[in-house]
Amino acid sequence: MSPFLAGVLQLIALTAALALAYRPLGDYMAAVYASPKHLRIEKVIYRLIGANADAEMRWPAYLRGVLAFSAVGVLFLYLLQRLQGGMPLSLGFASISPDQAFNTAASFVANTNWQSYSGEQAMGHVVQTAGLAVQNFVSAATGMAVAIALLRGFARSRTGDLGNFWADLVRGTVRVLVPIAVIGALVLVACGAVQNFSGIHEVGQFMGGSQQTNGGAVASQEVIKELGTNGGGYFNANSAHPFENPDAFTNLFEVFLILVIPFALTRTFGKLVGNVRQGYAILATMGVIWLGFTALMMWTEFAHGGPALQAAGAAMEGKETRFGIGGSSIFSVATTLTSTGAVDSFHSSFTAFGGGIQLLGMMLGEIAPGGVGSGLYGMLVMAIIAVFIAGLMVGRTPEYLGKKIGTREIKLAACYILITPTLVLGFTAASMVLPDALGSMLNTKALGAGSHGFSEVLYAFTSGANNNGSAFGGLNANTPWYNTTIGLAMLLGRFLPMVFVLALAGSLAEQKPVPETAGTLRTEKPLFAGLLVGTILIITGLTYFPALALGPLAEGLS
Repeated sequence: MSPFLAGVLQLIALTAALALAYRPLGDYMAAVYASPKHLRIEKVIYRLIGANADAEMRWPAYLRGVLAFSAVGVLFLYLLQRLQGGMPLSLGFASISPDQAFNTAASFVANTNWQSYSGEQAMGHVVQTAGLAVQNFVSAATGMAVAIALLRGFARSRTGDLGNFWADLVRGTVRVLVPIAVIGALVLVACGAVQNFSGIHEVGQFMGGSQQTNGGAVASQEVIKELGTNGGGYFNANSAHPFENPDAFTNLFEVFLILVIPFALTRTFGKLVGNVRQGYAILATMGVIWLGFTALMMWTEFAHGGPALQAAGAAMEGKETRFGIGGSSIFSVATTLTSTGAVDSFHSSFTAFGGGIQLLGMMLGEIAPGGVGSGLYGMLVMAIIAVFIAGLMVGRTPEYLGKKIGTREIKLAACYILITPTLVLGFTAASMVLPDALGSMLNTKALGAGSHGFSEVLYAFTSGANNNGSAFGGLNANTPWYNTTIGLAMLLGRFLPMVFVLALAGSLAEQKPVPETAGTLRTEKPLFAGLLVGTILIITGLTYFPALALGPLAEGLS
């Protein structure tokens, strides 16, 4: 079997598995968030945190809950790292420096999981399990909660109420993420992933000599890092490490975990707004972009020219032979079109155009299907923009799901789509003129010049501001400048959009639905899905094309 055919068959198998899980998981999540009852364990949690889970919240109160919970998470994780040197099970590792501790705390709370450190050489078992793994659960549940609040904004009439953040947070964790993670961890352990609390061992090498390695609760963290679209690896090699990702089956299984909740949430969306066909339209939009990017990536990597590459069968440098081009391409697109950031190959080793596809996937806003929760609310904001553009074409007040898109709504949507580009391009520009920042480009010596060096910096801030977490190799990001600025980009890129999403949800929940007329745009039709795809690509292209032209496009055409 040719490597290309093997990659196509993997993609078909993955699509079939996602299709089988779509309806039951989507319906289950709709039932979870619509249920008036609380589980016994949930009631215990509410008493411990002092929350009234039955109290309805308007958007400012909901937002205060999101920000307060996240601020406490940043502080707790920061202190845990700073105190690591005096903790048990620290494996002898020292406490983390202040700037790196801030960067890591911001990263994991913001669902980014950007890592400027080597996990197996910096973090002990307590920080990994009680700190990083816990944030993998609750940061994902926070994104899901904000998405559900927006769906209630569309579904409710003249109330302004969006539900209860604490109930949504706990339910997403207890009823959705934990059960799937337990099953997924058992699958990974059965396939060879590590799950222990062992210390550091000296391991012999085939070519002589030895190296130090340690175990850890790897499988349990691996499954939630993928399921919650987090991405932080237990080891520096991330999902290319055999302890995290042993073989081709686990590789495809991890891609399935990355995509299953974001895709299934479109079914949840349709159920909660009372029209499953609306969910199918959003699903179709996400699916077209995801399949298109995956096909383009596979073609780019398999067709890359040159005698050495042709002899190897494709661009294999930086990729695991147990996954190959097909598996690496599928994984790469899945992680950059979601806010995952996990890697089973080194993204800077992809062809120049392949790296450009990774960058563009993040620049779209990671909405196809995007992060857990964040992908859905990002896509719905783009749907509002598309409806507005359609309304301009015909001279009619735009409507979406029975709600008028007026001046207030479109301003909030516009602010949402402007935040991330401002952070990405602003920090990238600053980094290209500061000598210390340029000195971090390890593989471009001439004043940090070169299109690939520029791509490294652009990728870092694109990844941070979009809460992805993957990186191009060759950039030393463990410096005060990058630790601080990428940390700020992650926090602002995560929580400022949530402000506008929740404000938008509150505005929609206050409206009375308007009846459909002959002039109402049918947003459940293929025509609207096509308009939405075009809107996403045009907005992203106009925003980022100059930067892409200086980076991967210039490198690919040189």
